[in-house]
Amino acid sequence: MVSFSVHRLLKYWLPALLWMIFIFIGSTDLMSAEHTSRFLVPFLRWLAPDISTATVATIQLFFRKCAHLTEYAILAALFYRALSQGRNNFWRAAIFTFVVAAIYASLDEFHQSFVPSRTGAAWDVMIDTCGAVVGLALFVAFRRKKRRAMSSGL
Repeated sequence: MVSFSVHRLLKYWLPALLWMIFIFIGSTDLMSAEHTSRFLVPFLRWLAPDISTATVATIQLFFRKCAHLTEYAILAALFYRALSQGRNNFWRAAIFTFVVAAIYASLDEFHQSFVPSRTGAAWDVMIDTCGAVVGLALFVAFRRKKRRAMSSGL
């Protein structure tokens, strides 16, 4: 019985925990705009050599905000998966997942406010929590589709 619990812990909770660590590492100087621009700007200049600096900055901002949305969508899907573990307690698990994602997003931005090359922004918390909603919706939709396919024998 103990190995089953450890297996369940590793299978359901370890991915969510590892993803939270990944988000925390991303909140350091390692993923600051200065560092990510070292990859994105040369790529954009290769694609369009005459691209303006303002356009590059807009594209970089867009990609960074999409990254916020995506990382919290993944976090919410992993956390919801861990909480529900195949059971049908959708609303309770979804609400708890949303609250955890919002709290973690707030703590993440608070952490960034202490990193010299980063800033903490309430706008980013909103983007992160929207990402959590998207992640929950996609996870539930894919799981329902999978269950329907399994029940119909496909």
